[in-house]
Amino acid sequence: MAQHRLTYAFDAYCGWCYGFGPTIREFAVANADRIELSVLSGGLFTGPRAQPVAAFPYIAQADARIGELTGAVFGKGYADACAEGTSVLDSAAAATALAALREQAPGRTLECAAALQRAWYVDGRSLSDPATLRVVAEGLDGVDADAAVAAFTDPATRRTAEADFREVRRLGVDSFPTLLLHTPAGMRRLGGPTTSARALTRALDQH
Repeated sequence: MAQHRLTYAFDAYCGWCYGFGPTIREFAVANADRIELSVLSGGLFTGPRAQPVAAFPYIAQADARIGELTGAVFGKGYADACAEGTSVLDSAAAATALAALREQAPGRTLECAAALQRAWYVDGRSLSDPATLRVVAEGLDGVDADAAVAAFTDPATRRTAEADFREVRRLGVDSFPTLLLHTPAGMRRLGGPTTSARALTRALDQH
């Protein structure tokens, strides 16, 4: 039985989450015997903030910083999509895609999240496009791509994604990535986007 319950709040269109991805996956594997980890989409680009990537000129500078501090590598497809500028950063669509994959592989949400982020940050594929979800699903062992695409277009899956957003807000998360440890005294944040997996484990041990 898991000794510790944690929640990882991320956004598929968050560059810092992309940089943090290998760390959180390493941490989860190293502590698999003692943690229960939930992954929730945070809703970084929703409502009026869901705009073409060209509307966010700071992204290029942020990506350079992310690469410097985390070692993240951004692909040519992503660079081309940013240069072209019309791909819309819509976190609600991305969260719906994750919810569709999570339905197919409930114990592999971190893996699904990483696959979606690679689709954008490496290949430059829009996470609003069902064709992207199909490609991602086909690359995940045991996931039914047809079922995932069908779920993506189901309003119930969008409602699941929106429930993720509400839960993240209820937990008081206002930046991504955020890793939270549930304790009897309340929520405790573990580390930040540049924290190593070993440091996260040490922080968990201290609690």
